[in-house]
Amino acid sequence: QVQLVESGGGLVQAGGSLRLSCATSGRTFSSYAMGWFRQAPGKEREFVAAISRSGSITSYADSVKGRFTISRDNAKNTVYLQMNSLKPEDTAVYYCAAGVRSGTITYIGYYNYWGQGTQVTVSS
Repeated sequence: QVQLVESGGGLVQAGGSLRLSCATSGRTFSSYAMGWFRQAPGKEREFVAAISRSGSITSYADSVKGRFTISRDNAKNTVYLQMNSLKPEDTAVYYCAAGVRSGTITYIGYYNYWGQGTQVTVSS
């Protein structure tokens, strides 16, 4: 079973930055595509960013393009989400996810494993 643990969330003022981390279990981290999703109160969980197994391909939701960067360090079994120029609209619980099969990594249904989430709150 794959285990994912997010960290790095917190309270930040608008315009500030946070870096989220997702530490994964397993010996085959490099075989997983990884994604970040977020869910605000009363809203559906939505795609934020994804990264391919090698890290050579990344995808972003339009709402975060130019502000967020996803990256991975396969030697540390960790994926990151660098969030800059944060807005109050970014307030949500952020979830890390892993997928092990072929598919479209921007689609929520692709992912097999999920972390517990970490709260990000952006004040105005």
